[in-house]
Amino acid sequence: MIAFVRRWLDSDVGHSFRTSPTAMVAAAIAFVCLFCAVFAPWVAPHNPFDLATLELSNARLPPAWSEGGVSQFLLGTDDQGRDILSALIYGARISLAVGLASVVLSVVIGVAFGLLAGFLGGWVDAFLMRLCDVMLSFPAILVALLIAGVGRALFPDAHDSLAFGVLILSITLTGWVQYARTVRGSTMVERNKEYVQAARVTGVAPLRIMRRHVLPNVMGPVLVLATIQVATAIITEATLSFLGVGAPPTSPSLGTLIRVGNDYLFSGEWWITIFPGAMLVLIALSVNLLGDWLRDALNPRLR
Repeated sequence: MIAFVRRWLDSDVGHSFRTSPTAMVAAAIAFVCLFCAVFAPWVAPHNPFDLATLELSNARLPPAWSEGGVSQFLLGTDDQGRDILSALIYGARISLAVGLASVVLSVVIGVAFGLLAGFLGGWVDAFLMRLCDVMLSFPAILVALLIAGVGRALFPDAHDSLAFGVLILSITLTGWVQYARTVRGSTMVERNKEYVQAARVTGVAPLRIMRRHVLPNVMGPVLVLATIQVATAIITEATLSFLGVGAPPTSPSLGTLIRVGNDYLFSGEWWITIFPGAMLVLIALSVNLLGDWLRDALNPRLR
């Protein structure tokens, strides 16, 4: 593992990372957020969703440094007496899980469709691209809102895992189009190159050519796009949760926490919504900065 990290740091991409303070700071922030989210039960000072430990007498306490604050709750509490800091850690865990899962599914679907459209051409290309045009004609958040709302309406008493599944599916169906169009364009360039023509002449099956030869050469733009789309997926999830059709109330994400705090924003309890909003911005900004760095690092014209 250490040897792999050392080789990576000595590569062109690793050198670009070591010489970019912005990328290093963004990576550190993203790593801390991801670490806290993965190990939330051990990192969070409290379990904000354990009803047995909640006390309404601790509701809407200000941050510890404000007048009336309690050192036990560093960032204050919400209307249910939940510790805001612990709720942020657990909420980021849900937002990151939904965002990463939806991006992985979008990459799988988009890359598969893009390879088929760009390599086979003909009616397959025409059909898949018209399907992309149809998906692009609807606002992404509207499609996600419709699918998530229908899923919650059809299964109102479903388990939380099903609600998360509907949420991931709704974001995936609106996110695969960009990968398909990007991979299609790159595949149309690669399929006319000599190594592909040589593989065809030697009788290699088209699926093997796409998987073994074309796919590795079109993954560069996909990795950059996927990195940036993680932030978009997290914001989409937060938007759906804010509108009430995202994560269930028993497992609130950052969007749900912002919606809860919005009811108390104008009554003076600003910390209930400001801190979840700042956490969402911090995660999205760090991921976007990493995506911008990766785009520049993988571009040979900028080396």
